[in-house]
Amino acid sequence: MAALRIFGSTFLFMIFQQVSCSGVFQLELQEFENSDGLLANGKSCLPDCRTFFWICLKHFQMVVSPGPCTFGSVVTPVLGTNSFSVKALEGFSSPLKLPFNFTWPGTFSLIIEAFHAPSDYLPAAAGSIDRALSISQFAIQRPLAVGEAWLPDVQQGPQTQLRYSYRVICSEHYYGESCTRLCKARDDTFGHYVCEPDGTLTCLPGWTGEYCSDPICLTGCSEINGKCKKPGECICLPGWQGRFCDECIPHMGCRHGSCKIPWQCICDEGWGGLFCDQDLNYCTHHKPCKNGATCTNTGQGSYTCSCKPGFSGVDCEHKISECDSNPCRNGGSCTDMENSYICECPQGYYGVHCENSALNCADSPCFNGGTCRERELGASYTCVCPLGFTGSNCEKKVDRCTSNPCLNGGQCFDLGHTRVCRCRSGFTGPKCEVNINDCYRNPCSNGGSCRDLINDYDCTCMAGYSGKNCDVRIGDECAFRPCQNGGTCHGGRYDNNFACACPYGFMGSRCEFTVYPVTVTQTPDEDNSFPWVAIFMGAGLVALLLLFCMIVMVVRHIRKHPQQDTETMNNLSDFQKDNLIPASQLKNTNKKKDLEVNCGLEKSNYKRKNHAVDFNLMKDLTGGIIGGTGKEEKFHKGEKCLEEEKSPLHLHSEKPECRISTICSPRDSMYQSIFVIAEERNECIIATEV
Repeated sequence: MAALRIFGSTFLFMIFQQVSCSGVFQLELQEFENSDGLLANGKSCLPDCRTFFWICLKHFQMVVSPGPCTFGSVVTPVLGTNSFSVKALEGFSSPLKLPFNFTWPGTFSLIIEAFHAPSDYLPAAAGSIDRALSISQFAIQRPLAVGEAWLPDVQQGPQTQLRYSYRVICSEHYYGESCTRLCKARDDTFGHYVCEPDGTLTCLPGWTGEYCSDPICLTGCSEINGKCKKPGECICLPGWQGRFCDECIPHMGCRHGSCKIPWQCICDEGWGGLFCDQDLNYCTHHKPCKNGATCTNTGQGSYTCSCKPGFSGVDCEHKISECDSNPCRNGGSCTDMENSYICECPQGYYGVHCENSALNCADSPCFNGGTCRERELGASYTCVCPLGFTGSNCEKKVDRCTSNPCLNGGQCFDLGHTRVCRCRSGFTGPKCEVNINDCYRNPCSNGGSCRDLINDYDCTCMAGYSGKNCDVRIGDECAFRPCQNGGTCHGGRYDNNFACACPYGFMGSRCEFTVYPVTVTQTPDEDNSFPWVAIFMGAGLVALLLLFCMIVMVVRHIRKHPQQDTETMNNLSDFQKDNLIPASQLKNTNKKKDLEVNCGLEKSNYKRKNHAVDFNLMKDLTGGIIGGTGKEEKFHKGEKCLEEEKSPLHLHSEKPECRISTICSPRDSMYQSIFVIAEERNECIIATEV
């Protein structure tokens, strides 16, 4: 893990160094000669000298001395044996690069040392190189300016020679003699420029400013009232408008006015008021009076029209018609004159308004079944119209549906004496004015709320339901987080049910109940202790619950069988005597079947028969069951007595599994004792002692 961290840190440092470096010192190794194949100490490299180089770049020194490589160092791989040309090698990146991220000082010191790598071994760093394997060492110190040109050089030793070239160039986006001027071409929010060879900025077309971030607006755009966000624009400031933002905006609502500065309203001629909306010469501008009327200005925005005869209205727009009031009676036709009217009367009528009739009832003037009645001694008449007709001669039919009395699209039917509305579905009432409540049947299921609409309804469903009537189950029940207090929900996706797994201390279908308050004070030594207190309290609750259930079962058993213990006692206690049944009460009222008496229990062969027994007899028998004497002698005597009986009496119960027998007792007894003899395979055997 530590190795990974070291590798990651080194990798990030290299990336940062490459990204942030301002320049690069480049060294190109060309040829190396070691014709004798000897080390610097004169020893031979057997069989050959496997040569690699250590390059150290440092600050300028008058006398190059050992020490840290302040500008950087690099170790090459094995480039050849003895004498070789570096250009001819494969897999070697040339030239060697030593980046720097500081101002290039213009001078440097360079150490190039050749080493022998025996046994295919090459040290990873200069500090681990064995100095005894040195072949030769060369050192130079001199000025060097930044430039693209390579400077060749040759270094010779006693037995070796090295040809190489070197130069210093600026990294990408760095310019100047010291690689200190940073310039990166861009076209974004922070600038729009390119970089010249010397590192100066040149703005792109349409941009200006120190960093070319200011757009050049549309030619002619007002420098005071306009601005732009990109070249060629002219965005007006508030209160100005127009292509070049040189037109002011008048006050909002100014109708007939102009401005010299924003928000003014200078009224045009003939207009007044705050918003120049009051016409001071309304008659001239609008000419509102019609039909030859004379217009007179009476104030700001007001006027008066003087109408000619036969016209009326504010603007004299209405022509006065004397016939509008229907002055002609009895069907007379009206003709409008300039200031009067003339009535043309039908046959049989006369007068200015055709009010006088020349007819009488003998002429049958009443139509549609109307009844005629004489008036003024036969000089005139009147018509009594039947239902559904009106008019002086009952000539007009009354249509009660003309006024469209039926609302909400209902159809009106005139039945003569009345009218009836047939309503559309969803409406009721005499005039279909009542909207039927479609929610009265509660159509929304699963707790949905109903909202009545016109001839329809709408259900607002609870969470987890949808559909017209909220009857469609949707989603997962657990999606609504029903479990409380941190409980985990399970199920609820297809069976419309869910289960909550409650955390410690909670219970219930939704973990909504607290079992008991738990206060835990935990010390460092008790982190892994077992919760004995919780276990004991839980066991105590279970024990109390079991005890309560046992008490309930005993009480129910006592209430159900209060005399169970006393009914099975085989003795002649006082309780037994109270339950003895007199022999006279034991009767066989069933005429169809005989009473069977088995005096020998061991000898009798009982067969299951489905015979009926009188219900009263069974009731008396079951009500008087008591125990016997418990003595073997009486039992044997009873058995002997039963054998002497000539006519055994058999008694069969109504149920096939019940068998009843009689046992003889001393003759002086007048009671019958009931014995519970045995119970096998759900059969009850009852014997009576006579």
